[in-house]
Amino acid sequence: MGIGGATARRLAADGARVLIADIEDPAAATNVATIRAANGTAEALHVDVGTQDGVREMVERAVELWGRLDIVVNNAYAGTLRGDAVKLSEDDWDRGMDVGLKAMFRSAKYAVPHMRQAGGGSMVNLSSVHGLLVAPGWLVYETLKTAVIGLTRQMAAEYGPDGIRVNAVCPGHIVTERNQPMWDAHPDGLRFFEQQYPVRRTGKPIDIANAIAFLCSEEASFITGQALAVDGGLSLQLQEDLGVHLGHYVQQHPETWLP
Repeated sequence: MGIGGATARRLAADGARVLIADIEDPAAATNVATIRAANGTAEALHVDVGTQDGVREMVERAVELWGRLDIVVNNAYAGTLRGDAVKLSEDDWDRGMDVGLKAMFRSAKYAVPHMRQAGGGSMVNLSSVHGLLVAPGWLVYETLKTAVIGLTRQMAAEYGPDGIRVNAVCPGHIVTERNQPMWDAHPDGLRFFEQQYPVRRTGKPIDIANAIAFLCSEEASFITGQALAVDGGLSLQLQEDLGVHLGHYVQQHPETWLP
């Protein structure tokens, strides 16, 4: 679903043979059916990438199906783990890190040897604007998304000589299937969110999928180790100026709903 679903469809449309590794069977199966209906090639694999066996199975299945591995997109996240160091449990911390960060380490461990055999490839890791800037109440998310950028840079330096490029994408707020019902119920809140973006809209999954597809393409063959903000300009603004703008907006639109 969301960014992962849109990315699978976009890469398949570009001619990639796509393995969707997901812990949610119905979503993956639906996406595979959509890709095949558009004459693309896709398979689904039910795994938990928060485990070593799950990541290893993902890589081995792709190679078993198609004999090689050229692209890996690490997009999994364990869900909304809100709280600070006092409130969060160690289990929350461990699960968030296993799925959102350690899965990328394991992905490289098992994928890089096959990419070397293929003569190179591209890995794209999903970070966030939360990896560039931070907000209270999101300790696990901010920490792992920041770490993703460091991991990406190190791997880019490590595997560049093998022809393997490693980049990160940092999305802003993306309206996906999961949060669309909330915004449908509160359109005033979405309009307020849109005011925070210089382009005056929030993102769509295809916006991120397009960036990932570019980074995986030959057009990006000289780009590696980068954290590309795909955020409609959200992260470039001076906070005090944005605060003044939003204050004026709320004064003019008192019906604004804040999540």
